[in-house]
Amino acid sequence: MGIADLQSIHVHPVKALRGFSPRQAVVEPWGLAGDRRWALIDDGGKVVTQREQPRLAPAAAGLLSGGGIRLSAPGRPPLEVPVPKPAATVPVDVFGTKVEALLAAETAHAWCSDYLGADVRLVHMDDPATRRPIDPDHALPGETVSFADGYPLLLTTQASLDALNSLIAQGDHADEGPLPMNRFRPNVVVRGTEPWAEDDWTRIAIGEVEFRMSKMCGRCVVTTTDQETAERGREPLRTLARYRRVGNRLVFGQNLVPCSPGTIRVGDPVRVLG
Repeated sequence: MGIADLQSIHVHPVKALRGFSPRQAVVEPWGLAGDRRWALIDDGGKVVTQREQPRLAPAAAGLLSGGGIRLSAPGRPPLEVPVPKPAATVPVDVFGTKVEALLAAETAHAWCSDYLGADVRLVHMDDPATRRPIDPDHALPGETVSFADGYPLLLTTQASLDALNSLIAQGDHADEGPLPMNRFRPNVVVRGTEPWAEDDWTRIAIGEVEFRMSKMCGRCVVTTTDQETAERGREPLRTLARYRRVGNRLVFGQNLVPCSPGTIRVGDPVRVLG
């Protein structure tokens, strides 16, 4: 690998909603500070994502001081939602795993339900240090995660996206490309590598913070969702199925677990340690 550095950072305060791209971020054991501490659930307690509700893509959440959020969406006035006060928790089903969380204010439930045209509630993970362990097959004892799909951070590389877009351009749905990186909803994007170099990494450092690669990231229908319009196509899954199939998964990017806390910054050098 040549000289690689951190191209961009992405924080998504509410799972499945658009986030923001700061110049630096604090790395906590369970992910970037403020990332995916909030989520929407349906009337059965299951987490709601773009898999079921692609209209979540154009909606956005920003962070307020103290951990609250500011919700915004096309055609709706914004809403500020404070962190819930300590109270009885409710069970949340995150892909079959039960997680306890706090309910947000009723005004937040109404805002989100009105936007989606479906009955949903907004919840907050109050204690990420204890609420949700990482899959023990790919974690060390005591490691936890927020409402992210499964791991504290997701890393992608610009070179791999460029290579994927070149493959899409040669396929039957070339008109859908090139795809932007936001289709993959990463936390950190690295530039200056060879395409697919991240497949072979086991441990890296971004600036002062070290990370362990836990597993390649299997991709789903969310990657086919235009994050601006919520419209769905066929790419990149068609092309990933041809060129990036590992077992029964279509892979793009690497899931990371922090080995230590710290702060990462855009432009930080990225070093492969193993």
